[in-house]
Amino acid sequence: MVIFAEAETSLPAATLDLVTLSNGMTLHYAHQGPSTGPAVVMLHGFTDSWFSFSRVLPLLPPDLRVIAPDLRGHGDSERPATGYRVSDFADDVIRLMDALQVPKAVLVGHSMGSFVARKVNELAPERVSRLVLVGAGLLPQSAATFELSEAVKALTDPVDEKFVRQFQLGTIHTHVPESFMEVVIANSRRTPARVWKAALQGLFDDPIKLSRPEVRALVVGGREDSVFSSIEQMVLARQFPRGELQLVDGVGHSLHWEMPKTFVSALIRFGV
Repeated sequence: MVIFAEAETSLPAATLDLVTLSNGMTLHYAHQGPSTGPAVVMLHGFTDSWFSFSRVLPLLPPDLRVIAPDLRGHGDSERPATGYRVSDFADDVIRLMDALQVPKAVLVGHSMGSFVARKVNELAPERVSRLVLVGAGLLPQSAATFELSEAVKALTDPVDEKFVRQFQLGTIHTHVPESFMEVVIANSRRTPARVWKAALQGLFDDPIKLSRPEVRALVVGGREDSVFSSIEQMVLARQFPRGELQLVDGVGHSLHWEMPKTFVSALIRFGV
């Protein structure tokens, strides 16, 4: 068990742990708050880790039970040879909730994590109280993701540091602390090239059903998002009969990195 102290705050730290799921997969995850509190599960983006939410965790209400896993193949979780479809990630999330005795949770998903969150709601809607989709689009296919896909096909291990730096810095529009971004870049570099390829292909090959789900959903992001445009975010919000949209000026693909306080305020207003 490891305690992570966020340098920017003196609020309680998150705890890092491992859990083995019922399918045998071992996931690494961060958690904080009382086990009896309302549960929030935070799902990171492509080649990120739980650390993606490290600027947010100290700002959340202390009564929330927050769980932020490293998805399979990412961070310090197990890296199986196969199983990188969106439905594979989603199945892990449901089994994680089972293992940690979380009957129902708000799911917060960033970028790739937004598609995983939506797939969890598709597979087990009774386990999802609300969805928060950050830096998200209706479909994973966009001009930016197609361009990324072509570049990823050429990756070999170790993944090129210059490529990773350009990829991650290209997603933000406002200043983010250098110390934070260096950890983000290092985490991405630890992700094997085969996982970069499989996870990205899995996004394209495992579509989300476009069924106008009844779950309450908040689509929140930046107007300067370089991955999913404002229009794409608007279209996603309209997919939900009980959907809400909040776009922030001057912010790119990662609102929770760029303006964590604004992000947390949006969550609280939404009732998380």
